[in-house]
Amino acid sequence: MQDTGHILFNAYGCGSEQREILDEQIKSGERSFRDVSEEMWGSLDVPFADGFEAMKSALEIDPDFQSFHTFCLNNKIPFNVISAGLKPVLRSVLDHFLGEEAASNIDIVANDAEISADGSSWKPVWRHETELGHDKALSINEYKDSAKLESEDGTIPMIVFIGDGVSDLPAAREADVLFARRGLRLEEYCVENKIAYIPFDTFADIQREVIKIAKIDDAKTKGKGLPSNFNPRANMWRRASSKTSVPVFAAMTPKHEKMFIWPEHYTEPTPNQAQSVQA
Repeated sequence: MQDTGHILFNAYGCGSEQREILDEQIKSGERSFRDVSEEMWGSLDVPFADGFEAMKSALEIDPDFQSFHTFCLNNKIPFNVISAGLKPVLRSVLDHFLGEEAASNIDIVANDAEISADGSSWKPVWRHETELGHDKALSINEYKDSAKLESEDGTIPMIVFIGDGVSDLPAAREADVLFARRGLRLEEYCVENKIAYIPFDTFADIQREVIKIAKIDDAKTKGKGLPSNFNPRANMWRRASSKTSVPVFAAMTPKHEKMFIWPEHYTEPTPNQAQSVQA
């Protein structure tokens, strides 16, 4: 629920007041995300282990994130974290909150880092040579190229993107289904730019919608070809084959054989709806 970097910067780096000034420079366009982020990360002076202890005590995980991740695992839905942050920080956070075994099923697409042993130097190793450092839209399109090679019959899985903040803005137009956390910057951006999205408060909201969306998709496509929510603007191939078509949604615990009861409708995201949703 909090930004991992912000916790570190406030406690061991530039401080909350300076961080807010720097954040405003990004928002106004005065400086690039990458430039400001380098300054923030460079301001840190704390060993990784000590910084992580501060994060453990300050971070709160979405109350329904773990059950949603379990839901994805049970139904063989690939789940990835795509972030503008640092991979070692995110891996440690996921290991702590989910346990190493469960977290090992989550791929992290983020920037690497060079952190000195004494913590006096934190240097991001940027994923892309752009002003963003990590361009999430570019990462999705990089995935397109490899996925296209893996597709056996033209069947494409539906891409669902879940976001909230500034670094998610470039990727907002790339997904088939977009979820934006209610009241934060990504939702504001969607309203300003009339981008269709579904607002959410917790991952339980997302899980309910995904089940509904998948039912409609399965009815329309029978697990073949383009997904029912295919985004023609993105025009992306995704990893798929006849073996990875729309999954059957099993119960949360593998011990149960009972299947989810499909709801009849889901919240169709439209530009009009996006305009009417206010924080």
